[in-house]
Amino acid sequence: MDWLKIDQVSKESGLTKRTIRYYEQIGILPPPMRSEGGIRCYTQEHIDLLVKIKNAKEALGFSLQELQYFISLGSAMEANKIDYKQSFEPAKQKEKLIEIINNIDQKLILIEKKIDKIENVRKELLDLKKRAQTVVEKMNMENFEG
Repeated sequence: MDWLKIDQVSKESGLTKRTIRYYEQIGILPPPMRSEGGIRCYTQEHIDLLVKIKNAKEALGFSLQELQYFISLGSAMEANKIDYKQSFEPAKQKEKLIEIINNIDQKLILIEKKIDKIENVRKELLDLKKRAQTVVEKMNMENFEG
């Protein structure tokens, strides 16, 4: 397994070293192994997770609390996938698949709430634009008449 230092992780993830440490501190990012000298030793999985976190934060505008919840749902889903693959009992497999579906539903709910908020802001802006255009048109008509 290749170990990566925080400089490399920062470069590949596009996040600052400070942000990476902070995500570790608040539990969004699992803590990496440490060398005997205390240096953090990250893996490619850390980078992959950081990229997912960054994308969720940037694209969806998640708060840190929402990010924590989103990541915890992803972790639960991964655990259920592993349990599903390791189980040979159809009843247990079905149970794990249902849990995976529930995890996906929770993620979708979180995303749909964000989409609703964005759509509300969009509607407000379109309404404001329409009102401003109406005033401009009215002013143009008054200037044309006078």
